[in-house]
Amino acid sequence: MNVTLLNRDSNEFGRVITGVDIEKLSTDDFNLINDLLHKYSVLLFKNVDLSPENQDKLTRLFDPAAKGYGHGNNKTGSSKKSILHPDLKTIPRIPTVQVIGNGNVYNHEGLQEAKLKHPHHKTFHKTKVSEEDEKKGITRFYRWHIDAALYDLDPPKVTTLYAIKVPQGPFQTLRYDDGSGEELKVPLGSTAFVSGKKMFEILPENYKSLAVRTEVVYAAHPYVWMSKAKSRSNGLGLETEGLELSYDELPDVEESKIKTYPLLWKNKVTDDLHFQVHPSAIAELKIKPITSENKRKTDSLYPDGAHITELGKVREIIYNMQRPAIKPEYVYAHEWNERDLIIFQNRQVLHSVVGAFEEDQVRVFHQCNLAASENEPIVGPSVDDVEQYL
Repeated sequence: MNVTLLNRDSNEFGRVITGVDIEKLSTDDFNLINDLLHKYSVLLFKNVDLSPENQDKLTRLFDPAAKGYGHGNNKTGSSKKSILHPDLKTIPRIPTVQVIGNGNVYNHEGLQEAKLKHPHHKTFHKTKVSEEDEKKGITRFYRWHIDAALYDLDPPKVTTLYAIKVPQGPFQTLRYDDGSGEELKVPLGSTAFVSGKKMFEILPENYKSLAVRTEVVYAAHPYVWMSKAKSRSNGLGLETEGLELSYDELPDVEESKIKTYPLLWKNKVTDDLHFQVHPSAIAELKIKPITSENKRKTDSLYPDGAHITELGKVREIIYNMQRPAIKPEYVYAHEWNERDLIIFQNRQVLHSVVGAFEEDQVRVFHQCNLAASENEPIVGPSVDDVEQYL
């Protein structure tokens, strides 16, 4: 097995793996891949042949006790109101593997016909790139997220993403449109990744203290709850306009299924802390106080602790903490080729769809992730971590 850099701009994020048959991994091969994934978060395998059955088996190796698809068997919380509903088509014989992409696909893995639609920012953002600019190749991040139901089911450890048909085209200019003036050249239809580890590491000290003390409460049925809300122009969370659905408009809510997770997730191989928050799905923040007087500083944030339920304030805090890490120099935008397989550690990165296709540009990918089993709980900062960063 050979291991080389994926991202020339970062020695610590991403690796390319060659010299291994991904469908016939030995125990030693898998253990090394699992170790590399925890260290580098995103692994690329080139020129792979991978059936849906073997994609499911591969994904399951990382959490053998996992059962169903990461968003549940119906993927969308039993409602066509979910923002995920248009994007996912299930392979009938392997319900954990979804067909995603763009254009009309026929007689594909048991699907007689599938109308695929690459997510476009115009359907989700409050503001839009003009048609004139779009014709010039201007695009945006669609939505920064982690792959997770965030209600009832726990976040998958990994996502496997396999490219079957990839239309080629010129690079596009990704514009942040958030007042920063920042832009990024991206391949057509790229998947963009940022490191949760880096997101935490570049925070000022007072925000690191806040991070180790904070838990995030997610909305019930979050993808239905947010279905009428609109995103910021850089895809990093939602505008606060009172458009979220009320409890009465949601499917039945069971309080025991509402998810609360630490803001920082601990890497069990490296012990690093990763800033892992789905910014569009958050509802509340619970902040623990700084109990030691000698740890309190003049710039400490919420030293007495807080339970923040005002949605606009919740979003503002998280946005201010996450926004530095999506600057162009921290983004890896993958240029897809047919038979590329990417495995990414879903608990260590945020990712986003990028770009726009014409209706007649056919793109076919297989995606698989599995809701985590009880054997793979989310672990937050240790006592020593809290002491270090207070």
